[in-house]
Amino acid sequence: MTAAIISEQIRLRPVTMDDVEEVVALLNAYAMVEIGAPEHSVEDLRTTWQMPNFNLETSARVAVTPDDKIIGYVEVNDHAQVAVRASIQMRVYPDYFGHPLENQLMDWAEERARQIIDRAPDGARVVVHSDSANTFEPGLNLLKSRGMTYVRSFYQMKIDLENEPPQPQWPDGITIRQFQPGQDELAMLQVREDSFQDSWGFIKQPMEETLKVWQHIMETDPVFDPTLWFLAMDGDQVVGIAICWPKSDDDPDMGWVGTLGVVRTWRRKGLASALLQHAFGEFWRRGNRKVGLGVDASNLTGALNLYIKAGMSPLRQFDLYEKELRPGVDWLWPENVK
Repeated sequence: MTAAIISEQIRLRPVTMDDVEEVVALLNAYAMVEIGAPEHSVEDLRTTWQMPNFNLETSARVAVTPDDKIIGYVEVNDHAQVAVRASIQMRVYPDYFGHPLENQLMDWAEERARQIIDRAPDGARVVVHSDSANTFEPGLNLLKSRGMTYVRSFYQMKIDLENEPPQPQWPDGITIRQFQPGQDELAMLQVREDSFQDSWGFIKQPMEETLKVWQHIMETDPVFDPTLWFLAMDGDQVVGIAICWPKSDDDPDMGWVGTLGVVRTWRRKGLASALLQHAFGEFWRRGNRKVGLGVDASNLTGALNLYIKAGMSPLRQFDLYEKELRPGVDWLWPENVK
């Protein structure tokens, strides 16, 4: 295991599973300043670090003091088999905002991200992404100083359930049932793929790779609850999904709609709205009085309008920035990919 010297006091080294508790403490200290709430747990980070397509030793680094105290962390997510982008998450303790340490960590991450160029499809544009809450000046200033440019925004939406939600109005012929582990994985993922194939940022990946990732999540995530995964059925065919979680990352009292999708042939028939209302109703029955989800603010399928119509409103905004690593055809716009 090698370590790079950042200064006489700080060095950069690979990450091990033994670092998980210290890194979670660091991530939550950063989150408290960025969004005002902790959003990480040891269990969640272990799940992430053990993903079948994530190499902890080569894709992450910690910055440590002479006594091996962790003061900075960075990871590069570039694991997709069809690789045209890498994502960087860099965090330091608040005392190090504006410190050269931030740039040292970003230097390592950007160099690491360049490895995807060799795996990118011929002629494809290759980029590296990072994001920040739009109200968090230290994060935004760092990204801009790195020559990264604004791409788009994402909202964390929220609804406060003051009364029992109305019953969903299902389109004719639709029934709803819970996800059955060991039976429905492939059908669920096929609907997810069909639902998002024309959304910005969607890159079609081999189904076997996607299936391994989701199986890992179901096997290791401590809050996985298949009774909160809902399938809309047209006969024996899955045509819509609402993949929900009992809590959000930063609020244990907020139910979370992780994925809401409907196949193209069932769009604009009220199915997405009914699935969302069904999720609201289930959270209400379980005692959750807040429900959240994430959405691309520029989504072209009408998702944002659907959520607003359902009574949701933006709670937070995160801005995505990018740096071009290689020019070419932008595969993040699905219409460019033939």
